[in-house]
Amino acid sequence: MAEGSWTYDVFLSFRGPDTRHSFIDFLYYALVEHGFSTFRDDNKLRRGEAIGPGLLRAIEESRVAIVVLSKNYAASKWCLDELEKIMECRRTLSQFVLPVFYGVEPSDVRHQRGVYADTFAWHQQLHGDDQVQRWRAALTEVAYLSGLVLPDNDGYFF
Repeated sequence: MAEGSWTYDVFLSFRGPDTRHSFIDFLYYALVEHGFSTFRDDNKLRRGEAIGPGLLRAIEESRVAIVVLSKNYAASKWCLDELEKIMECRRTLSQFVLPVFYGVEPSDVRHQRGVYADTFAWHQQLHGDDQVQRWRAALTEVAYLSGLVLPDNDGYFF
């Protein structure tokens, strides 16, 4: 993608039930208010479906990806598929990736410990070694990036 030809300034990757009506709403409206074209999926994907070409294109056409890693982020196959694509775009399109560790420790994400360990035991049974290894690699890669560590404030930010 050529410099300046981005469709979106920011792509938000997040686990909806964890953060949609709290942190993500706050972040999304703050970005839009400050003039950033921001992609936020609003339940456009139906459960059980693979990530569609439109969502993959939105990831590719975003200058920045903000990945909000919450306690249940890795429980979502969609989130993990998004993250895998985001990390690919970081390598191939020089997309800037900012991880936000929301109520989780970066080292737990990096090493898939705690709730992430339980989630991956479940994914291993459902999805097999190859897919799970790609997701683990994407999580490890994003967790080594410099990002923000924020407590889960149960929806309160002030």
